Amino acid sequence: MERKKRKAFVNTDDCVACGCCIKVCPRNAIEIWKGIMAKVDIAKCVGCGKCEKECPASVIKIQEVKS
Repeated sequence: MERKKRKAFVNTDDCVACGCCIKVCPRNAIEIWKGIMAKVDIAKCVGCGKCEKECPASVIKIQEVKS
């Protein structure tokens, strides 16, 4: 049986680069890239969902990925 993991993904077209997600990420998996959008380091992300809940623009979604 294949186990699924959860990871955060950013809709970069609508991200406002406010940095709220960075403040709540317990794994330091998010950075503001080139000052214009949030970027998630999938290797560090544990899919906890804190960033998704904190994002005022609702552009971060937690999705299942194959392990």
